[in-house]
Amino acid sequence: MPHTIEISDDLRERLDEHTETDETYEEFIAELVSIYETEGTFLQEGYSE
Repeated sequence: MPHTIEISDDLRERLDEHTETDETYEEFIAELVSIYETEGTFLQEGYSE
């Protein structure tokens, strides 16, 4: 069953900057969750512990 998530206009604009042509928000978020589950954390460019 689909669920609705409310996000701010600013976040929507940020998502738009990162999604590929014809990629849905759901596909993009699923990819982020997959990366998080695989890596255990989100990596930032130029950041290392």
